[in-house]
Amino acid sequence: MKRARLSSSLLLALALGACGNPPSGDTPSDATYPTHPITIVVTFPPGGGTDLLARRLGASLQEQFGQPVVVENRPGASGNIGARIVAESPPDGYTLLMVNSSFAINPGVYRNLGFAPKRDFTAVINVAFVPSVFVVPTASPLRSLDDALAAARPDKPLPFASCGNGTPQHLAGEMLARATSASLQHVPYKGCGPALTDVVAGQVGMGVVTASSAAPLIAAGKLRALAVTSPQRSPLLPAVPTVAEQGVPDYALDQWHGLLAPAATPPAVVAKLNAAVARIVQRPDVQASLREQGFTPTISSPRAFQVMINADIDRYTALTDAIGLRAD
Repeated sequence: MKRARLSSSLLLALALGACGNPPSGDTPSDATYPTHPITIVVTFPPGGGTDLLARRLGASLQEQFGQPVVVENRPGASGNIGARIVAESPPDGYTLLMVNSSFAINPGVYRNLGFAPKRDFTAVINVAFVPSVFVVPTASPLRSLDDALAAARPDKPLPFASCGNGTPQHLAGEMLARATSASLQHVPYKGCGPALTDVVAGQVGMGVVTASSAAPLIAAGKLRALAVTSPQRSPLLPAVPTVAEQGVPDYALDQWHGLLAPAATPPAVVAKLNAAVARIVQRPDVQASLREQGFTPTISSPRAFQVMINADIDRYTALTDAIGLRAD
């Protein structure tokens, strides 16, 4: 029986991407972690998708670890305030950062972050993706992505609403324009909700918003979905083709959500957090709940998540440089 249990533990560690460092380097504090409350800093206000995700994971981690897990909202400067707090926290696994893809966009938008995203954090786990979707009012003559691209002429650019300057939705529109040479004119809003209101009313010809925010309006017949930005079709909108499917090869922008820790957090602590969160995300009730909220659940190793973050920082910085997007 001991051998069977050891084999299962090893397979779980490999499947969930435990950091791969030998246990001989673990300190006693790593082995007993956690011994006191954990704080998850969220870089957005309460009630948003990232906040709700952090609270769901926090409650389950509290049950699993037997220690309080507190979610602390520290919004401001597009998430940079909360990120700076965690970057400067002790690297002991007791202060974590819950972020989405905006974390990878900000380095190209803000010159003075106050921290170095690649140097000052270590990835723990990616837990969910949220695709965005190109939508038009149901009364619009645009019935496909091809129609929209054909209508986006140099003499008459097609306006597109987004959830705000520097958001994944903004960059999704800019990526499409650069990949197709279509003339698209960005119209930023303070959130996906206001953007959707004006697209439904026909005030803006097209919108790029999160699939979760648009899905109820699409189901109600108030919006027509043209394309999702993810590399595969979204389970939330299975009938809507991807941008890549419609003739724009290699186009993909999926907004990820995950946990980071301060750099130099012990690998054994990162591995323990990774395994604990992965067990939570794999629970059928959690999977169902996340899908209802528009998330596509996933799990990753710390290394795979770090590689994805670094790659996104590089590609988003190149894009924001190309379009001249700066906030300071």
